[in-house]
Amino acid sequence: MLGKVTLGSRGSMQSAAKLALVPGADTALFPRYASTMRKLLSTVGMLCVVIFVPLTLSAQQATTVPVVIRVSDQAGASIAHARIRIMPGTDPAPAKLETDDHGELSVSLKVGGYSISVTAPGFEAGNQHLDISGPAGKASASQTILVVLQVAALDGMIVYSSDALVISADQQHVAFSPTDFRALPHITVAVHNGHTNAAETYSGVPLATLLAKVNAPQGKELRGKAMMSYLVATGSDGYSVVFSLAEVDPDFHQGQVLVADTRDGQPLGKSGPFQLIVSDDKRPARWVHNLVSITLQKSH
Repeated sequence: MLGKVTLGSRGSMQSAAKLALVPGADTALFPRYASTMRKLLSTVGMLCVVIFVPLTLSAQQATTVPVVIRVSDQAGASIAHARIRIMPGTDPAPAKLETDDHGELSVSLKVGGYSISVTAPGFEAGNQHLDISGPAGKASASQTILVVLQVAALDGMIVYSSDALVISADQQHVAFSPTDFRALPHITVAVHNGHTNAAETYSGVPLATLLAKVNAPQGKELRGKAMMSYLVATGSDGYSVVFSLAEVDPDFHQGQVLVADTRDGQPLGKSGPFQLIVSDDKRPARWVHNLVSITLQKSH
């Protein structure tokens, strides 16, 4: 008589192999053994899935992505100190949710969907939905979100920031903050100031360059009825002067009509942030200080 074999004891596999060689051995033990092993492996596999999946989801939920929110107007000029609200809120939240001097705010957001609201003086509030996706291979890859604000209208008048320079022609308006203006290509002119009886050097942007941004006719396009067009330059105190459009066109006029932001290498002080300089004028009566707007008018 063969002794009883207990599965699971040490050397059970070797015992089972010997039974297979002995006539009359109880081979019914093999199906039960295989079934037991399959159930055991299945249970272990399920446990691995249950443990691994939450860990994976937790890692994905914890992923944060560096995001730069840039706020600008319709002309592409950046809007500094625009206030931003992000829903749901960021954790940790920045001390101040507003754009810097370059119109940008940097935050870290978890992967998912967000809605943001942006407000700035002189502009209509902007609302936008953000979808933040996980990094693809580069953990430090950032995403840039552009928010464009519309200029606010009040009683038919367009409202701009108090320190902005606005160039207008027909229905086109371009506003420049002092920061935006400094980024434009500058030239320097030396003039004699009749009021102070002193030689001065101004740096700024030719008025013709600024007018090109609102598609004012210049050069060969300045002919016919366009020769009757004129410009009104206005300071913050309401003082205004008039130029013919041809008078500020380099193809017609040799002197410089310059929108300056520095004098002798320094900010304009109480005359700024912008001042109109006309190099060929003997009297500086048209040198509009605290310049806030230049508007192209067409005669009909």
